[in-house]
Amino acid sequence: MSSVRVLVGTRKGAFVLTSDAMRKQWEVAGPHFPGWEIFHLKGSPADTERIYASQYSAWFGQLIQRSDDGGKTWAPVGNKFLYDGVLGTHEWYDGTPHPWEFKRVWHLEPSLGDPDTVYAGVEDAALFRSSDGGLTWHELSGLRGHGSGPRWQPGAGGMCLHTVLLDPREPNRLFIAISAAGVFRTDDAGQTWRPINRGLKSQYIPDPNAEVGHCVHRIATHRSGRGALFMQKHWDVMRSDNGETWREISGNLPTDFGFTIDVHAHEPDTIYVVPITSDSEHFPPDGRLRVYRSRTGGYEWEGLTEGLPQRNCYVNVLRDAMAVDSLDSCGVYFGTTGGQVYASADGGDGWALLVRDLPTVLSIEVQTLP
Repeated sequence: MSSVRVLVGTRKGAFVLTSDAMRKQWEVAGPHFPGWEIFHLKGSPADTERIYASQYSAWFGQLIQRSDDGGKTWAPVGNKFLYDGVLGTHEWYDGTPHPWEFKRVWHLEPSLGDPDTVYAGVEDAALFRSSDGGLTWHELSGLRGHGSGPRWQPGAGGMCLHTVLLDPREPNRLFIAISAAGVFRTDDAGQTWRPINRGLKSQYIPDPNAEVGHCVHRIATHRSGRGALFMQKHWDVMRSDNGETWREISGNLPTDFGFTIDVHAHEPDTIYVVPITSDSEHFPPDGRLRVYRSRTGGYEWEGLTEGLPQRNCYVNVLRDAMAVDSLDSCGVYFGTTGGQVYASADGGDGWALLVRDLPTVLSIEVQTLP
């Protein structure tokens, strides 16, 4: 019988939650790396026992950890992230030039077919790749060297490359998202890149329709690579049907501000978001925690509340803190800044609290195990 492993990164360590396919009883292991911020951890689709983790401390700096036994034990691997060639500059918060400085790894994306190949999205924004299990890292410098690089600027959380999407149909195609620059695409395995931000409008930048400068919070697509790209922007929920241009699908959402977005494992037009009040009030509207689901690719939305707190709830759900499993009845999972992890075993119709009182949840990833 299949089983599920939920990988939870928090402000003070990593936790591993496991259950059988019924997803009713859960075991919680951790914290791994207690006291450290675990920005992200993710398992390899090619080897479910291989998991990579990004470990960070403001005092001790950045470490990459690897597990080869499903998260039971861990060992540090390579941690040298050196920008390639001339550093150059990007814009600082005040608009002045500022040199690129490596700070931390925000996101790890293992290859779909090789457990030893993994991508790392970092702050200051750049994309690195390892092809030896994380022992060494090399920048795909065509992205940072794109002509728009000097105009990239940090968002409130820093200038981070936070999303990497791999296309299972086209191995050389990747999509990445940067806050605050936008979305970029490569069709030649990272040698060259182009921005794909047409249709985005951001009123808080000098040119609302600029080629770059948009604060994209997260992008997602169906795991098959077929179907639309979806985006949760600083404001606005968007979709792209051609991987080039975007249109708004915020529709009847109570607010179109939020951080996370994800797609049902079996239904390419079923998507999930968690609306947040505003960019200054990072909690659900009216103190009611609601996941919104669209079964129409964003044209109509319904609030999902069964099992979620509907009064006095003032948590946030961060950009990497939602994921889905691939069981026949698709499971949806998310974590909150209040340390709760919720799960739905029926595509969002009803929710159950898996664990509470963890540190702030930074990321959720799910492995469906044979």
